[in-house]
Amino acid sequence: MEKILKLMDESELKVGLVGNPNCKTIMLPVAKESVCGQEAENLKLWGVDPELGKHFIEGLVDKFQILYFDYEGHRLQHTNPEHLTPENIVKDLLTIADQMNVKNFSYYGYSWLALVGLQLAIRTDRLESLIMGGFPPIDGPYKEMMVVTNKTYEQALNNQHSPIIDEQNHISLEQIEWDNIQVKIDTNQTKQFVTMYENLMGFDDREIQYKLMIPRLAFAGEKDTIVYGENFGSKTVDIIGLLQKNKQELEQLGWDIEILKGNDMDHTKAMQPITVLSLIKPWLIKNLNIGH
Repeated sequence: MEKILKLMDESELKVGLVGNPNCKTIMLPVAKESVCGQEAENLKLWGVDPELGKHFIEGLVDKFQILYFDYEGHRLQHTNPEHLTPENIVKDLLTIADQMNVKNFSYYGYSWLALVGLQLAIRTDRLESLIMGGFPPIDGPYKEMMVVTNKTYEQALNNQHSPIIDEQNHISLEQIEWDNIQVKIDTNQTKQFVTMYENLMGFDDREIQYKLMIPRLAFAGEKDTIVYGENFGSKTVDIIGLLQKNKQELEQLGWDIEILKGNDMDHTKAMQPITVLSLIKPWLIKNLNIGH
């Protein structure tokens, strides 16, 4: 079943619900729409599954009911530059659950959508479990991401009228110099993430841990360290370093922590269904007490 739902800002989002209604529900805001042709080939160059959403749903639907949508894709198309606050994002997610008649659910998010899962967990009692991929539950790099998103926004403003490399020229990844890359995107797309991180500047992710009484898992690839060049504030966002540093403390707090091994297991590789499903599916089955 798929429906078009209205969110808090009146924008419309396609949401799907599949699987046995008697099964536990997993909310998947990461379920990107499949792409094909040249766009799919381009994604593969970056190590991205062009059917990411479809493969996540297929991988989980035999044991769970799946509430799926592409929240990131939606926000890139329907920007909310002034009001994309953690509180409003959580309201969007709960609105989606309400309109699909889903009371309780587990949540899986990756990267900034993992951060959103933590915000959801402290604002509702409807979560049954939480999985955060590619973003640490304590000592999250909020300040670093604030600098990176601010710099991205500045570049987007400055580059609105500058010539840009034609994407059809398909430059090989090896030729891209990340220090010199120029950002030319819709300023509202990046402004909304500035708004989100601005509203997290006072957030203490240690202070809220006592509120989390549900099963929860955090994971990252062992090479998940992103070094941003001068254009982006010369910041390093060391997801795996933060997770490893706090692994023992997190486990004492009740988190399950997994580090995905592999020399290529970076931020992108560690979010692909082929990698993630083998970790989260058995974890969900175990923690939601689902019979095999």
